[in-house]
Amino acid sequence: MQITLELPDEIVRQLSVGQDPCRVALEGLVAEGCRTHRLSGHQAAELLGLDRYAVDGFLKAHGVYLDYSVEDFEREVEQGERLWKRQAELGGDRDLSDR
Repeated sequence: MQITLELPDEIVRQLSVGQDPCRVALEGLVAEGCRTHRLSGHQAAELLGLDRYAVDGFLKAHGVYLDYSVEDFEREVEQGERLWKRQAELGGDRDLSDR
């Protein structure tokens, strides 16, 4: 879908200051979509042509922080521990904790 906006030139200059106005509008739309949970991180990455890590930086720069609970953290710790154990079983038994 293509969306066309009619905006006064002065406002466009104020909003885009040396940037592509279309990109500025797209980024604003994506940031608000993520802030209101109408867009996922994956969808944001697709729309902006960014990878997952770049989207995290983009959202942070726009003041959008993803919901991340204690349960999410604990789940990731458990997954990480399982991966470390699996790596050790496969012969990657070097101790990396002192790096």
